[in-house]
Amino acid sequence: MTDDYIISMHNISKRFPGVTALDDVSFRIKKGEVHVLMGENGAGKSTLIKILTGIYKQDSGSIFFDGREFKPNSALEVQRAGISTIYQEISLIPQLSVAENIFIGREIKANGVIDWKTTRDKSRDLLKGLGLNIDVTRPLAGYGTAIQQMTAIARAISIDAKLIVMDEPTSSLDEDEVNVLFDVIRKLKKERISVLFISHRLNEVFEISDKITILRDGQLIGEYETSALTREELILKMVGRDAVAILADTKDHTSANKVFREFIRAEGVTCGFKLRGLNIAIGKGEVVGLAGLLGSGRTEFARILFGVDKYDRGSITIDGKPVKFRVPKDSIKWGFAFCSEDRKTEGIIPHLSVKDNISIANLNKTSRFGIIAKSRQNTMVDEYIQTLKIKTPSREQNIMNLSGGNQQKAILARWLCLKPRLVIMDEPTRGIDIGAKREIEVFIRRMAEDDISILFISSEFEELIRNCDRIEVIREGANVKTLTGSDITEKNIIRSIADTGVAGDPDK
Repeated sequence: MTDDYIISMHNISKRFPGVTALDDVSFRIKKGEVHVLMGENGAGKSTLIKILTGIYKQDSGSIFFDGREFKPNSALEVQRAGISTIYQEISLIPQLSVAENIFIGREIKANGVIDWKTTRDKSRDLLKGLGLNIDVTRPLAGYGTAIQQMTAIARAISIDAKLIVMDEPTSSLDEDEVNVLFDVIRKLKKERISVLFISHRLNEVFEISDKITILRDGQLIGEYETSALTREELILKMVGRDAVAILADTKDHTSANKVFREFIRAEGVTCGFKLRGLNIAIGKGEVVGLAGLLGSGRTEFARILFGVDKYDRGSITIDGKPVKFRVPKDSIKWGFAFCSEDRKTEGIIPHLSVKDNISIANLNKTSRFGIIAKSRQNTMVDEYIQTLKIKTPSREQNIMNLSGGNQQKAILARWLCLKPRLVIMDEPTRGIDIGAKREIEVFIRRMAEDDISILFISSEFEELIRNCDRIEVIREGANVKTLTGSDITEKNIIRSIADTGVAGDPDK
C-alpha cells in the first residue's frame, strides 16, 4: 500500500449461515477522494461497510488504514482512529437535544463538568454550515427526518475524521439540502478528507464522486473513474441485465387517458399548517403519484388517509360513502395498506423472521382456535417469497439480515396477504438498488392490473413518471397541479412545484 490511500481492504471475505456476503473483495480509497460504493441490495455493500467500521469481523483478508494495518475491535475504536460514519438509518437518541446528539460521547467539558454554552454554540455553528438555523436545545424527536439526518451529518463532520462514510445520507433530504451537503463534501475534499459515499441516486453519484467501485452478489466487479462510465454502463455492471431496457421502461403517457371509476375521494383535508384544503381522488386500479418537496404534506396526507393521524376539517369518501378513520385498524377493515417511508421503525419487526414479518397481519387466516397452522402459514409465506422474488436463505431467516430492498418486499407481502383494495406506498424504493426497485415497480403495475389502487409517494420524479397514471403536485399542503397523459414530464413537475400559481399549460 502507498501513502496515497487512506483505506485499503485486501481480499475480504465474510460468510453468514447460508450466505456468502463477500467473496475475496478488495477495496481502496485515496486521500481526499470521494469514492462511491455501488451494487444491488444484497451485493455486499453494507457488510463491507460494517467490517470497515468495526461492527463485523472479516473471515479472511486484511485492512490498512492511513498506512498501518487496521484491526478494529469496536466501533468506538474505529471512530478514535479517524473514521466517522453516517448511517442510512438514523442512529441518534431522539429524547436528547440536538446539541447533545452532536457531541454525545465527546462531551465538551470545563473543570470536569459539561460546558453547555460551548456545546450549544459549536452545535449552532456546525448546523449553520449545513444551512440550518434551529433551536439546538430542543429534543431531536421534535424535528422531522431531514433535520435528524442533518444532525447526524453535523455529528460526523465534527469529529476530527480522515475518512467519512456516508450511507445514503441524502435519502431524507430535499434538493436544496442535498446541494448544501455536496458543498460540505467538496470542502472536505479540499482538506484531504476522504469520503466513502453510498447512494442509489445516479445523478448524485455522477455529480459528486471521483471513483466508483461496484459489487455484485458479494463479488468485486471493478473500480472505475466516474468520468469513464455512462449511466447505462454503470447500471449494466451493477445488475448484469439490460440497463437500457430498465431505464426506458415507463408507462405510455402519450395515449388517451384511461378513465378510472372513482374509489376514494378526499376533499378539503386540513390539518393545522401541514395540510391546507387538500383534494385527492383515486380510481380503482389507478396509480396516483404525489409529487412535492420535503414538507409539502405528502406523508402527512398518507398518514391521515390510513388513520394514523387526525385531521381538522374536510371529508373522505370510499365508493361515495363518507368514512372517518379513528385508528389504522378502521382503514385496514376497508382494505387499506400502508408501506411507511420509515422501514426500520414503522415497517419491519427486526427481531422476527421473514415468515413472521410477512404473516403477522394475517394470523387469523393461518390459525384455528388461536393456534397457528404452521403448514398453512408456510405455504402462504413461500408463495409471496416466490412471487416477490424475496432473496432470503429461508423463510426462517431474521429479517434484519436481509437487504433493504428485500425487507421492503417482505413488508409489501405482509399487506398483500390481506388482499388490499388500496396500497399507500411512501418512498417505497428509498435506499434500494435499481434491480430491486425495478422488481417493486413491476409488481406495482401488476397490482394495478388486478384493480388494486395505489397512492405512490416518491421524491424521485423519474420514478413517478415511470409508474403513475396521474400525478398530483402539492406544495405547502395544498394542490398545485394535476398532471395526466403527455403532461407527465419532469419539466412540468418541477415547474408546478416552483410556481404555486401555475394554471393551464405549464409550458406557457
